[in-house]
Order: sequence, then structure tokens, then C-alpha cells
Amino acid sequence: MLPALALAAAVTVTASPAAHARTGPAPSTAKAPTTAKFPRGFLWGVATSGFQGEGSFPDSNWTRYIKRKAPGISDPYKKSVDFLHRYPGDIELARKLGVNVFRTSIEWARIEPKRGVRDPKAIAYYDDLVRRIRAAGMRPMITLDHWVYPGWVADQGAWDNPRTQADWLRNARFIVDRYKRQGVIWITFNEASAYMYKELTMRPMGLGQLAAMRTALTKTHRAAYDMIHKLDPGAPVSTNVAYGTALNGIFDAALFNDVTDKLDFVGIDYYYGANAQNLTAGYALTGEFWKIDPEPEGLYYVLKSYQRRLPKLPVYVVENGMSTDNGKPRPDGYTRSEHLRDHIYWVQRAMADGVKVMGYNYWSLTDNYEWGSYEPRFGLYTVNALTDPSLARRPTDAVATYRSIIADRGVRAGYVPVRRPGWCSVEDPVATCFGTTPTPPAAYRVPAG
Repeated sequence: MLPALALAAAVTVTASPAAHARTGPAPSTAKAPTTAKFPRGFLWGVATSGFQGEGSFPDSNWTRYIKRKAPGISDPYKKSVDFLHRYPGDIELARKLGVNVFRTSIEWARIEPKRGVRDPKAIAYYDDLVRRIRAAGMRPMITLDHWVYPGWVADQGAWDNPRTQADWLRNARFIVDRYKRQGVIWITFNEASAYMYKELTMRPMGLGQLAAMRTALTKTHRAAYDMIHKLDPGAPVSTNVAYGTALNGIFDAALFNDVTDKLDFVGIDYYYGANAQNLTAGYALTGEFWKIDPEPEGLYYVLKSYQRRLPKLPVYVVENGMSTDNGKPRPDGYTRSEHLRDHIYWVQRAMADGVKVMGYNYWSLTDNYEWGSYEPRFGLYTVNALTDPSLARRPTDAVATYRSIIADRGVRAGYVPVRRPGWCSVEDPVATCFGTTPTPPAAYRVPAG
């Protein structure tokens, strides 16, 4: 399944700068679009993961991949951005944004570094983390598996071994039981398709092992869903799906398609789209995320598509953000602030068209370890993990923008996106190839810079 993904993605690296898709006049006859203000109580969030930000990480599959410099590993892990010791300050940064959701993961490798032996210091850390998130007026969104498992699980064969399913559920039960009745939003597996692809390339695995992992993740999510609802009644549970442009059918087949009856909301991670004028999304395969031309309007079509598929469920944008190259400005001048506003505009358009959007998380609060490299910078606050011993959190232009969006419940009326919708988008070919693309109400602006 995913070898085909790699081959197909490699083909799409034929890059098109698509500058012409960013600016230029909208049709003069365009009808002013309808946008919806976000409702009071909407779930605004920031997201990160334990391994990517904590630093000082115990033995795990990923510390081993880094140590042996598996494919895609270019930077040492070091202390990452030291969230393990700086989480009180980072939670305060999130609180000042006005968000009411803080997403992170509780790392199995830290909780249970040896089979059957739980680390009391790790438990105390996570207890305090959850306590501080709630004290700051935010709901914890807890991911139970963000691609990382203990070294002893790797030694027993990881997901090749059926015993791992029982071990995973035992750990998940401990976590859910400990943090139940605290308003937690639960995510079982983060982006199962990317999880499988990373394991395929990092371990590496054969096709039989890949199929076994897919089966194991499916069975484990289904069991976890039932277990969570028994222990923490009323708590929403999902597994967030990575949107994959033209390959989205493959991405969904990794787990999502087989668990739609075991979801309380549709969690979507949207970063990049593709259209006839913009085929740069293939750079995600090489880790050069900053070379990708964003397609904000694609989020509108993605939200509508998943809502059509599962009309009874609300939709949550669990991850959305933009990478820069080591914090440098993009060559096209498109800023993080503009990227954020453009995407929020299209979420508002989707809501006006009936999509039940319940939440939005920005990825990420700070820069962190992007699975082998510190070069891709996704943070609202930038951190130079390799050269700044102080690991200072420096605000980007999007900090003030996100704060104002939350306070104003969306972008202002009459907002005109910086990015012009591209022609013939893979997100909805019928609408976008034959002239029914929704257009903003006025001429597109030129990006700042």
C-alpha cells in the first residue's frame, strides 16, 4: 500500500512555483461569499507531541532511529525544545493566545520504560502537565500514540507481535483511568498512515509487516474506543487522519475507513493540497515542507468532503500549520500570519455551507523536532534548538494574528485571502475544474514582503 504512496509522491515533486495562483483579480461578477463567525465555545487549540518537544527522552523506537541515523535523520535530538522542564511557561504562552484546548501526547516510553515498571517521576510530570492545562482554562487533548513506543516494545517486534496490542491497551487503560473526568479529548493514534510510512522506512518493514501493523492498529483503536467510553463516559474519542491530496484514498485506508463507526468526531490534519497549477506537495516526502506552495482553499473542500461522508459527526481540524526553512522568510513573501488567516477564512466558508466544525488546532505552539530535523519550523513561537542554549521562545507574526482571530471569532467581514484559489484542485475536481470554485469577493492581495 505505502510503497505505492512513496512512488506516487515522488512523481509529484515536479514543482510548480504557482506564483500566478496567488495574486490577480477575481471575476468581477463574483457574488460576495457567505462566511460564518465561529460560535462562542468553539474549541481553539494549539498542538504538539511529547517526543517532538520534551527532550531528554528514554529508550524508544525513535531514540534508536536517531542513534543509528536511519533514513531522514539529519539532526541530533539533544534536548529538543525542553518542554519537559519548560511546560509551565509554554502553557502560559498558550493561555495568553486565548485558546481553550492544548493538545499533546502522553508518552508510553516515558511512563513505562521497562515492561511492567512505571516511572513515578514521569507520572508526576504528566499529572502536573494535565493539572496546569486545566488550571489555565484549557481542555487537554491527549494523544495516546504519536508514533513512539518503548524500546522493550521494539525488542519484542513492535506491531509485528500481537502481544503489543495487549501491552498498548494496558498502558492506555492506565492513562485514561488516571485522567478521566477531566474534560479530556482523546486521540488514539496520530495519523495512522504517516505512522505506518515512518515505520516502513525507519525500521524498515516488509509488506507483510505493514499489513500486520495496519490490522493491529485497527483492532487496537476499536478496542480503545470502547475502553475509553467505559472508563470516561461522554469523553470524545477519535483518531486524526492525515489528508493526502491525490493519494487520500490510500491515507484513509490505513485506519480511518475501518473505524468510522468508532469515532465521535472526524479529526483532520490539513497542511497541503494540490491543483493543476501546484504540484509541490510531493516535497513532504523529502521533508522539505517549506518548498510546498500552500493551498488554503483545499481545506474548504476537505472539510465538506468528510462531512458528506460522515454527516452525523462534527469535524475538528486537529492540525494545520505552515513550515519555514529554519525560520527564514519564504521566498514568495507569504507569512505565517497570512497563511493562518487564509485557512481560517476557508473554515468559515465551510461552516457557512453547513459543515459542523467543532474545533481548530494550530500546529504547533513552538518549533520542535520534526522527525529527524530541526530545519522545518512550524511554531507560532520559534525556537532555535541547535544553536541557542537558552531555547528562547520568540513570537512570530502569527501570535498576534491568532490571538485576534480567537477574540474576534474569525477573520473580519470582507476579508480577502492572500492566496488565490488554484484551478482544478484534487480536493474537488468537479467544482474546481468546471468553473464553480467559490471565490472571495474582491481582488486578491499581493503577499506582504
